[in-house]
This record gives sequence, C-alpha cells and structure tokens, in this order.
Amino acid sequence: METTDLEEYIGTARSFGATAGKVIDPASVVTAPWVRWKCQFGCGGFGGSHCCPPNTPDDRETRRMLDSYRRAILFHREAPREPGRGKTCQEYFAKLVELEGAAFKDGYYKAFVLLAGPCRWCAECAKGRGEPCTFGAKARPSLESCGIDVFQTARGNGFSIETLHEKTETQNLYSVLLVD
Repeated sequence: METTDLEEYIGTARSFGATAGKVIDPASVVTAPWVRWKCQFGCGGFGGSHCCPPNTPDDRETRRMLDSYRRAILFHREAPREPGRGKTCQEYFAKLVELEGAAFKDGYYKAFVLLAGPCRWCAECAKGRGEPCTFGAKARPSLESCGIDVFQTARGNGFSIETLHEKTETQNLYSVLLVD
C-alpha cells in the first residue's frame, strides 16, 4: 500500500498535538455490535447528541462505509487528565476536521474523519431543542458511536491502549481519517 503521499498529513497532525499517526488499511478497522451497547448502557449522554447513537451509523453501516476506502490514517493522541484538557481536545479535533478539509482540497475527495469520544462543540446539543446541528460543518461522529472497536483497531495496527484504572490517568485517544 502506497503511503508516502499521506505522510505530510501525519506530520501536520503531529504539529498540532497528535502523538503518532500511521497509514492503515480500512479493513483493519474492527467493527462490532457490542460497542454501541457500551454507549447505550454506559454513557449518560446516549441519544442526547446528533453525533451519538442512535443518530449515528451502526456497525454494519460503518463496515460498508469503511469497505469503500482503500487507505486511512489512524491518529493517536496521549491526553493527560489536567485542567482545561477539554478545550485542548476540542481544538485538536477541530484541527483534524481542518485536516480532512485539506485532504479534500488536495484531491482526496472522499476524505472523512471520525473522532474520539463524545461531540464537544456545544455546551448543550441543539438536538435537545429539536433543531439541526449548530456545528454541522465541524461535528463528526466518534469511532465508538459508529460501532468501531477502538481497542482492537489500535492494537491491531501496532498502537498501545489499555483500560484506565483512575480518571487521573492519561487517556489514549484515537481518530481515523479515511482518505481514498
């Protein structure tokens, strides 16, 4: 698989906070139905956002979409738990959405990024008011909300990820830029 044309995107992402990045085969992204169940039965925000289940594609739809790509970039970010981290993560995710736009402008017309964790754009999602997404141009679903097994995907592509024992531990966040 050719990767040299995508290395600049990895470098750009590292310049704004990614710890690492790797060009991967989208077939290596693992989907499973249990992942959305963890959202439904483990997250207090379930159904409260345009970017959360049940408003996002399920694992089967996600698999079909992933299978329409031949290359992707898996980005890793170590995110220490510290005051202001939420704002820092939001800025990082905004930069990944901009990177998606740059890839599109560079001719990768199928470019689309899936982020990590819940949407952080609004303090209160417009969905609760029955309105369309306020940040539709920036909002992206998370890997988890689309049924992607982040742990298996990261490990299968040579990255490290473990469950946390304490909320004070450094998180490993993963995002995927689907390219072509």
